[in-house]
Amino acid sequence: MVNVAIIGTEKSGRTSLAANLGRKGTASDITMYNNDKEGRNMVFVDAHSYPKALKSLVTALNISDIAVLCIPSQGLDAHTGECIIALDLLGFKHGIIALTRSDSTHMHAIDELKAKIKVITAGTALQDWECIALNTNKSAKNPFEGVDDLKARMNEMAEKIEIEHTELNNLPARIFIDHAFNVMGKGCVVLGVVKQGISKDKDKTKIFPLDRDIEIKSIQSHDVDITEAPTGTRVGMRLKNVQAKDIERGFIISDEEIVSTDYILECTISKFTKKIEPASVLHLFVGLQSEPVRVEKILVNENEVKEAKPGTTCVLELSGNKKVAYSKEDRFLLANLDLTQRFAAYGFSK
Repeated sequence: MVNVAIIGTEKSGRTSLAANLGRKGTASDITMYNNDKEGRNMVFVDAHSYPKALKSLVTALNISDIAVLCIPSQGLDAHTGECIIALDLLGFKHGIIALTRSDSTHMHAIDELKAKIKVITAGTALQDWECIALNTNKSAKNPFEGVDDLKARMNEMAEKIEIEHTELNNLPARIFIDHAFNVMGKGCVVLGVVKQGISKDKDKTKIFPLDRDIEIKSIQSHDVDITEAPTGTRVGMRLKNVQAKDIERGFIISDEEIVSTDYILECTISKFTKKIEPASVLHLFVGLQSEPVRVEKILVNENEVKEAKPGTTCVLELSGNKKVAYSKEDRFLLANLDLTQRFAAYGFSK
């Protein structure tokens, strides 16, 4: 199974594209569209609450293997730029740029837009991403023209991703939860993605940051009962010894996690943000979790400094109030919600 984030600015055609690619499923600040009809199970995640809610964008990206960045024919805006920065800070490996609404312009303008995107994405994780022109207009002369090309490219990527998933199956199971609710007669049910390992029904494991022993009573994928879920599978799980009211988005099912309210991160500051100073309040994202944090100290070459400038590296000591679960390999994002371009840095725990 492969999960695909459909992202972009408002009115970029992202939602109509996602709806064309699959049938609508779970909806909150993100909406899932499922497709199990074409030989490969794929889930398309529309971050439809972005740009108002930055969390929906980060959630969509962190549960997905492929990103499709939708850019309308009228060109890039500030939020498109923010999406590019997010993908770059996350080091996103697999993606496609969809030039939507191509029916409303001419080929010369599309070529000019491709050239502009090539310049803007140079030196970023997106620099080699293919641009595919398509339209997402149901009323167009040729509705959804170009979408078949997009599907073909995604399927090519999916073959490589499935090999990557197989390699991750040897690791301990780790499931990111994005929704939780109670079902009459069944108890607590969570929805999420297996990020690594193979999760099995009847597994006795834990849920973090609660650090509570639980049992996976049963597993479904695409409404079908399964006994085990390998890496990449979108799952629904019935859990024992925990209630839905105790679970938040981003909670992790695994045998072991680091749990903390304070962080020491080796960070790279984005070139497209303002300097960071001690006492600044930033928003921290890791996995599907997020919380405000305060910058307590900035270190460069083990010396305390008064600021971290754009484009530099440093160590940030951060304090928060809410318990967050993570592993050493997880990539943190930091954002300044007061700025127009909100993403500020990425980093890893020391």
